[in-house]
Amino acid sequence: MKILITTECYLPVINGVVTSIVNLRKELQKMDHDVRILTLSAKNKSFQQDGIYYMSSLSIGKIYPGARISLSTHHSFLEEILEWKPDIIHSQCEFSTFRIAKHISKMLNIPILHTYHTVYEDYTHYFSPNHKWGKAMVALFSKKILKHAAAIIAPTKKVHTLLHGYGIERPIHIVPTGINLQQFSNAKEKHFIYDTYKIPSDHQLLLFVGRLAKEKNVEEILTYFAQLSQPKLSLLIVGDGPHRDYLQQYAQNLSIENQVFFTGLIEPNDISSYYQAADLFVSASNSETQGLTYIEALASGLPAICRKDPCIENVITNGVNGWQYDDFGDFKHAVDRLLGDPMLYQQFSNNARQGAIQNYSSKSFAEKMEGIYIDTIASYYFKMEYIY
Repeated sequence: MKILITTECYLPVINGVVTSIVNLRKELQKMDHDVRILTLSAKNKSFQQDGIYYMSSLSIGKIYPGARISLSTHHSFLEEILEWKPDIIHSQCEFSTFRIAKHISKMLNIPILHTYHTVYEDYTHYFSPNHKWGKAMVALFSKKILKHAAAIIAPTKKVHTLLHGYGIERPIHIVPTGINLQQFSNAKEKHFIYDTYKIPSDHQLLLFVGRLAKEKNVEEILTYFAQLSQPKLSLLIVGDGPHRDYLQQYAQNLSIENQVFFTGLIEPNDISSYYQAADLFVSASNSETQGLTYIEALASGLPAICRKDPCIENVITNGVNGWQYDDFGDFKHAVDRLLGDPMLYQQFSNNARQGAIQNYSSKSFAEKMEGIYIDTIASYYFKMEYIY
């Protein structure tokens, strides 16, 4: 099968969407599928590399940090893709590359399958001063875009419910994104991480991994951390983003700057070491569609303590591999219990790793997607024959 994946960003950019695409492409190629990527270049210059087409683009960072746009649907790369004749387009973003996907779909009469990765309602502060108006705009925008897709992938039930609420009438498949679990089973490298950031060797370590943006609600983790009564405890915040300077100042205001360590951006190949060095994974975000960092933590044997959210309904199970908390009392109870009871901690750690292996392997993800590709293509052509 020839599969074209379209996305606003790809390597060397690192985020949950890119990680999902990288893993999907590798597994599909192992299954002998021909998979190419169409994405936007980080500069006003186009280039091609190993089946990946980087189209020239312009920055629109004033609308959303890191965002880019491409205006043209006339390009030599597009001509090459049309000659290649993919069987299906798997779109991963709703902006420039979706417009290009529509163009290719129309020219070749092939279906678009779209993965809805982002809960835009949690990002309305970037484009609307009023959350209610912003939510209405998101619903209208999503409905307008998704009418062009033959079918939709929702990473979680949370996204499935959201799209139904928008009035989306296309078939929606719930498929949790898979990850490469092998990279998270390395031997612990705790001393290296502790030495690098000068974390006291006798401290236990909480870990947050993610983009440092307002919607990630890292302030809550800092606030709760400051209220914990354990003196030999540190917090490692892995990642970068527009909110980093504010969060560092916020930590100083809470007088915890000597216990909180900011790493900045970390290379993808190194991230497993940070999970292996920590004792607990923590997050207060409600903006996730699935939360790949949660699954990466669990695959590393790291129990997770995260704010309650529908996206982790079947990911983090209270009293099994971590806890979902509602308030500081829940958060403190979970931290105290797990860090204070080594036997309980080991039980949670084993449950976390085993559950991740059973449910979130990249191979299983690709196999599910292969079946959906086949069904979507068949349904698309059946409808076309019925129409004509």
